[in-house]
Amino acid sequence: MLDLKTIRENPDMVRSAVASRNDTAPIDDILKLDVDRRKVLSESENLKAKRNEVSKQIAKMKEKPAALIAEMREVGDQIKAFDEKVGQIDQQLNDLLLQIPNIPHPDTPVGKGEDDNKVVWSWGEPRKPDFEVIAHWDLGPKLDIIDFDRGTKLSGSRFYVLKGLGALLQRALTSYMLDLHIKEHGYTEIYPPYLVKSDCLYGTGSLPKFGDNIYHDEEDDLWLVPTAEVPVTNLHRDEILQPGMLPLYYVSHTACFRREKMSAGRDTRGIKRVHQFEKVEMYKFVEPEKSEDELDRLVKNAETICQQLELPYRVLALCTADISFPANRSFDLEMWAPGSNEWLEVSSCSNCGDFQARRANIRYRPEAGAKPQYVHTLNGSGLALPRVIIAIMENYQQEDGSIVVPDVLRPYMGGLELIK
Repeated sequence: MLDLKTIRENPDMVRSAVASRNDTAPIDDILKLDVDRRKVLSESENLKAKRNEVSKQIAKMKEKPAALIAEMREVGDQIKAFDEKVGQIDQQLNDLLLQIPNIPHPDTPVGKGEDDNKVVWSWGEPRKPDFEVIAHWDLGPKLDIIDFDRGTKLSGSRFYVLKGLGALLQRALTSYMLDLHIKEHGYTEIYPPYLVKSDCLYGTGSLPKFGDNIYHDEEDDLWLVPTAEVPVTNLHRDEILQPGMLPLYYVSHTACFRREKMSAGRDTRGIKRVHQFEKVEMYKFVEPEKSEDELDRLVKNAETICQQLELPYRVLALCTADISFPANRSFDLEMWAPGSNEWLEVSSCSNCGDFQARRANIRYRPEAGAKPQYVHTLNGSGLALPRVIIAIMENYQQEDGSIVVPDVLRPYMGGLELIK
């Protein structure tokens, strides 16, 4: 959430920032309500000052004038009405402020869509085998490690079943990624609920804008998490973190659930874009002046996974129109998949500044007795599993259709060297 003061003092800057995202926001409505609120609040405060002054005068009188007392009762009723009006305006303002995306960082490239994202560096050479690589959607059933038909039978389109060594490969990837982030990168593992309250989604910026893309249990008003970012952000909602607690690094493995309404008709083959998938998520709570350096480290933590798996990848700086709603700056990591013949996003690392902290009311004290300030939050996939599985199946594929198990995963797969 943006600070109302920022919108009040820099409305044109905010309008320009929103426009650079190819988005819209009710800036004029917010400014009008802000003027109305301050006017009503001023009238209420004037009446309260008058009532206090008259009350002091009445207290000094030996005989209490009934007319003056009655007038003050009317003033009290007016104050109550004004305060109720302020409360109503505050709710309207809050509802409108929740619709405004974060302001892009000055270093975020300006663009109109994903075609304007900038490749900033790459690692490894895309594989060019001397045989035709089989796409994962054909290879999975052939090796009996992915069952699309039974996934559809159980749950419908965009669901699948991992079987045998396919399920073991995903479990191995999960354990390996968690171990690396915990032991080498200093993260603390979190296992959160997969169902969360609405407040959690408002805190991250998922609601109200993206409610149609998240699964909702109306009876209990609980939402299936679209990413571990949602529960982990809210671990410290409505808290003041004490001096010395920052930075906090968390890593969490969860299933993620998304309706994928916004991608209807896209990537319908295979396991690239599905309603349920696994992901390891990195998350940071940091001091504001350190968040840009922490973003660099976050990207490097994700890159380490790609490099140890020895899979070619590239890093993109996302443009203003392609960064997520709460982010001010983002970098995507994409792995090359020769069978699918495309780059697959396996991680998106973002700095959200104080945007989520304002929404979730997460603050910290820089030192004992200091005024609380909003923390900065960062999140990044470390990594998203289905697309990593695709990259492994298609980059480590042999001419006979077997798959060589990456060296770093063999200890997690009982020493297995080949999926065949």
